[in-house]
Amino acid sequence: MNKETSSASDLNQNTTSTPKSTSGGMFRQLQFVILVAFAIATLFTAWTEPGLLPGGLSEKLSNALTLQRTTPQSEAPTTTPRSNPRIGIVAGHSGNDSGAVCSDALGGYHEVDINLNVASLVREDLVAQGYDVDLLAEFDPRLTGYHALALVSIHADSCEYINDQATGFKVSAAISTKYPEQAARLTTCLRTRYASITGMQFHSGSVTGDMTNYHAFSEISTDTPAAIIETGFMNLDREILTQHPDVIANGIASGILCFVRNEDISATQVP
Repeated sequence: MNKETSSASDLNQNTTSTPKSTSGGMFRQLQFVILVAFAIATLFTAWTEPGLLPGGLSEKLSNALTLQRTTPQSEAPTTTPRSNPRIGIVAGHSGNDSGAVCSDALGGYHEVDINLNVASLVREDLVAQGYDVDLLAEFDPRLTGYHALALVSIHADSCEYINDQATGFKVSAAISTKYPEQAARLTTCLRTRYASITGMQFHSGSVTGDMTNYHAFSEISTDTPAAIIETGFMNLDREILTQHPDVIANGIASGILCFVRNEDISATQVP
């Protein structure tokens, strides 16, 4: 009897515990289903077109996308282009008078025409080298306080016959200047380069007070080195002045570049 009672008790215990095990398994399965459903819903929301979503959510996503498109994006800073170095060229007598005049027997040349032609060619040469160049008239209002790397005024000498030695060119800077070493270097560069390219001689003995006291020297900024050049005598040098103005201009431009580029002139002999 005890054996039968024990078997019946065991049977009752097994019968009672079976529903608990089944209920726990179903609960875990239900949790898993809920988690999977939540994950699928999340992915569906992320990848679904805004127009297919419920009104409130669609509107929020649309507003967020619009805000992103309209918000200014940071860009790399742009650099302000720097202006090129500036040089001033005065075409002697232009806008004022004819300058020296040759008789019809000598071609009827006017100095102002020779100066303007040469000055224009000098400007072209320097612009081609990357400089900003102002072509100025004799009494140009821009000369007042003019500031540049250098200023050179271009002239030609008398057409009157003086003697057989009245040939060649002359260069001068102001007698008194704020930076005499720069003025000396500018005139040295002009003398050496001009003589080398044109083959003309430096006529130092005929530098006049009109050159050393040239009016523009006292008008421009004291920080601007300046010089005046007489490119040749319109009598004995008229052939190169009138037939080869490009050579004359090249000599002047080379002298200016020698100065602004700080080229070596220590080993150059002045003719």
